[in-house]
Amino acid sequence: MIPEAFAKVRPEQFQSLSATILAGILGFFVLEKLLIWRHCHYGSCEAHGDEGHDNEHAHEHGHHSHGNAQSAGALIILGDSIHNFVDGVLIAAAFLTDVQLGIVTSLAVAAHEIPQEVGDFAILLDSGYSRGKALFYNILASLTTVLGGVLAYFSLEDLHDSLPYFLALAASSFIYIAVADLIPSLHKKTDMKTSLQQIALIAAGVLLICLLHDIAHSMNI
Repeated sequence: MIPEAFAKVRPEQFQSLSATILAGILGFFVLEKLLIWRHCHYGSCEAHGDEGHDNEHAHEHGHHSHGNAQSAGALIILGDSIHNFVDGVLIAAAFLTDVQLGIVTSLAVAAHEIPQEVGDFAILLDSGYSRGKALFYNILASLTTVLGGVLAYFSLEDLHDSLPYFLALAASSFIYIAVADLIPSLHKKTDMKTSLQQIALIAAGVLLICLLHDIAHSMNI
């Protein structure tokens, strides 16, 4: 996305485009920080603290009340809906820039959305939602991707000069997901076998995106 974005602007716009990428990463950091503050509003907590300490804390003070659990579930639904809406906007911006880029972007979004939706479903169940309600709200939140994509496609079509900046924001969102969630999770296990598996899977992901891009290019999509 970053090379595509820079290819669409003049050299004098490189600095502002780079600033957009940086602002996007910082913006996503602030949004997640606000979400964590809201979740911890009624008591001090660490979102990614030591698991043993968290278990001990839960044992000493008991589980959150049912009302707080429901509030946490509602917050997950709201946050996921906004996240999916933004994903739809980014996919539309990618397609308006280049169809090949749109296809690759859609696959990349799907690759990180599937495990996230499964995780959200588990969180909703843990928050006290029934399986039916959890599935319904998860699907409802996912549909905001379509809404964001359709609205963006028709509104951004006349804003061609702004598309590179939307691509820059899309790139910053993926960079933030990697540095904030994926990489810290990967570093939790340090044994040689797991580390080699992680490196192999990362390389496979890079090769898959390159392969899909080459296939789309060869088919002149």
